[in-house]
Amino acid sequence: MIRLGFHERVKGSHRIFWRDGVAEIVNLQPKGNAAKAYQVKQVRTVLLKYQLGETDVD
Repeated sequence: MIRLGFHERVKGSHRIFWRDGVAEIVNLQPKGNAAKAYQVKQVRTVLLKYQLGETDVD
């Protein structure tokens, strides 16, 4: 998410990501823990909706 221009904030055991121009806030498990199915779907939906990908890296 950081590579795609998202900012990160740590809140407890979760990572919260946001980006200018993206209305949704993405809340994920920390690295090393299995992401929940709904979190994977949420990330995929945001990536597709805003057409984000490796070409968006600065």
